[in-house]
Amino acid sequence: MKLFVHHCFILLLLLVCNWKITKGVVELPQGVSVPAVIVFGDSIMDTGNNNNKMGTLARCNFPPYGKDFKGGIPTGRFGNGKVPSDFVVEELGIKEFLPAYLDPNLQASDLITGVCFASGGSGYDPLTSKLVSAISLMDQIDLFKEYIGKLQVLVGEERTNFIIANSIYLVVVGSNDISNTYFLSHARQVQYDIPAYTDLMLSSALNFFKEIYQLGARRIGVFSAPPIGCVPFQRTLLGGIVRKCADKYNEASVLFNSKLSKQLASLNKSLPGSRTVYLDVYNPLLDLIVNYQNYGYKVGDRGCCGTGEVEAAVLCNSLAPPCADVSDYVFWDSFHPSESVYRKLVGPILHKYMYLFF
Repeated sequence: MKLFVHHCFILLLLLVCNWKITKGVVELPQGVSVPAVIVFGDSIMDTGNNNNKMGTLARCNFPPYGKDFKGGIPTGRFGNGKVPSDFVVEELGIKEFLPAYLDPNLQASDLITGVCFASGGSGYDPLTSKLVSAISLMDQIDLFKEYIGKLQVLVGEERTNFIIANSIYLVVVGSNDISNTYFLSHARQVQYDIPAYTDLMLSSALNFFKEIYQLGARRIGVFSAPPIGCVPFQRTLLGGIVRKCADKYNEASVLFNSKLSKQLASLNKSLPGSRTVYLDVYNPLLDLIVNYQNYGYKVGDRGCCGTGEVEAAVLCNSLAPPCADVSDYVFWDSFHPSESVYRKLVGPILHKYMYLFF
C-alpha cells in the first residue's frame, strides 16, 4: 500500500508540474521554449574562444587535449572531450556541441541556437582576466552585443527579441579569482582579506548579471564556485604527502557561494521578469571527488595528463602523455575534470533546477 501511494504521489507531481525527463534529455513544460543557450565564463565552459587570443597561455588547441572529442581533434576545450557547455545543449535537445563565438569556422546558422563566450582564465574580478590575458566578462558582454546585432541581421528584430528573452544563459566563473588572483599570485591579498575579497567578487558578479539583463537576458543560471581546493594542482601545492584538499581554498568558495545564493534571491525581486537561478555544483562535485570510487573511478587526486600533479594548459602537451585510460580518472589535467565527470554532473543539475527558470 505504501509503495502504491508513493508511486501515485510521483505521478501526480509530474502531472502537476507538467515536466518530463525522457532518455536523459530534459523536456520542457508545455508551451515553453528554449531556442538557444548562451554561455559566459572561464575554462570550464570555454569551447575554443582562447585559441586565437594573443598573449595568453590559457590555451589548449593542441594534443592531447581533445583526444576523446569527435575525431580526436583539439578544439580549445580544456579537457579530453566535451565540456559542460556541450552537455547542456545536448541535454536540452538543441544541438550536439555549443560552438565558440570566436571560432573562425562559425556558421551563421549556429548563432540561432546559441554560442559560447567563455574564456579560459576569466573571473568576476577584472584583475583575474588581466593576469592571464583572458577575455574579461566585460569583453564577453561586448561580444554578446555584437552577437545580438548579427542575430538581428540574420532573423530580424522580432525573432531576435524572442531568442534573447527565452534563451538560457549560463555563467561559470569564480575559480580563477579564488585560486589564482587571491591565493596563487597574492595580487589582492594586500588589499583584501577573504571576506572582503568575496564581497568584491560578488559586487562584480551582480553588475555582470544586471548588464546582461539590460540586454534582454531573463533566464540566467549561475553556477557556484567549485571545491577548488580539491583539484590536483592545489593538492600538490598544499596537500602534503597525503595530498589532502586545501581547506582555505574550499572555505573561500563556500563563503562566496553563501553570499552569491542569497544575493541572487534578492536580485530576482529587483529585476522584473528575471529568473536568475543559483546552481550548486560545489556539493555534487565534492562528493564525486571525495567518494570517487563510488562513481567508478580509480584516481581522484591526480589528473590523467602527465604526472597529473601540475600539468594544465601548455604544460599538458604531447611531451606529457596522458594516462592509459582516462575513464579511471576524475580529473583530466590538474585543474579540469574529465568528460565523464561533466556528463555525470550536468544532467542531474539541469533536472534539479530547470523548473526554476520558468
